Parts: sequence; C-alpha cells; structure tokens
Amino acid sequence: MSVTANLTYDTLTGDNGNDSIVIIKNLLSLPGGATLDTTNVLDGVEVIRAGHVIMQDDTTGDYEPLEIDETTETYVTDTTGLTYVGVLVASVTVAMPMASIMINGAVNEVASPYELTTAIKAGLPLIQFLTL
Repeated sequence: MSVTANLTYDTLTGDNGNDSIVIIKNLLSLPGGATLDTTNVLDGVEVIRAGHVIMQDDTTGDYEPLEIDETTETYVTDTTGLTYVGVLVASVTVAMPMASIMINGAVNEVASPYELTTAIKAGLPLIQFLTL
C-alpha cells in the first residue's frame, strides 16, 4: 500500500452532516484505520461523509471510497477489481483522508450519504443496514 497523508493540518470546521446518526453501532473497525486513496473522488468534493462505503483495491491493497457516478450522484455499480470492506465511521476531508472503517456493526440507512444497493448490502454481510 502506498497511500500517505500529511499529519499537519488546520482544524476542520463546518457541517459534519449525519456523523452523529449514521453509525448506530460499531462492533468492529479495521485495526488502525486507513489512509484512503481519493483519486476517484469527484472534482470539487472536499469531504467524504460518514457512512460512505469503503472498498479495497484487489491489486494494490489500497482503501478507497466507493466511486460516485457524476451524472446520477449514486454509487457506481461496476466494482470490478475492488472488494467491499466497510463503512466510513466519521467524515474526513479529501485533503486529510485518514479514516476509521467499520467492518461489523449497524448503519442507519436513511442517514447514509448515498443510496445503498442490494449489491452493497450483500458485499458487507457483517453490517446491518437499518431503516429508522
């Protein structure tokens, strides 16, 4: 894995979206978290919101947010070469993408930043997606 992040940063200010309600119960996170590869994040996006689906590149082993279709503003459906890993616990900036990734727990599906497909839910069998 070759993704790195600068540990010096200014304090993040502003709206943290649904951070306090999207993760209902975090039973297990990826030990140590991960720095996300933000190469495929849409231009102009500055924050990756809590609840975003996280993938792992099968070739490099890097972790990355599931790509968003620019036209439909939904998760892309072609995940060839990627494996579902979990869900982002708290919002992170694209400039400082150090992430805690939940791999077992419960998510408030209504508070998720994007619609969750049946393929996503099937790819994350240790996470319950609840409609509250």
